[in-house]
Amino acid sequence: MSERVRAHVYVTGKVQGVYYRANTRDTAREQGLDGWVRNLDDGRVEAVFEGTEADVETLVEWCHDGSPRARVDEVAVEYEDPEGLDGFEVKW
Repeated sequence: MSERVRAHVYVTGKVQGVYYRANTRDTAREQGLDGWVRNLDDGRVEAVFEGTEADVETLVEWCHDGSPRARVDEVAVEYEDPEGLDGFEVKW
């Protein structure tokens, strides 16, 4: 089994009100990733992805485009130790 990694991602741009969270959730689930996604009060979207390095990197790259209606200006990524999350959810 491949080693798990964790990426903590902050996405800046027009990323709220454009189904960014729902598309992130759906794409992460399709990749078999664990984690969560939520809107921040400052207009950014925050997400955590846990899984194999290849799958996590695929989602990090996906974040640069995100949902079709989004306009992504910046994606900041911090790599952390995995916490063993199970499933992928939208946090409120």
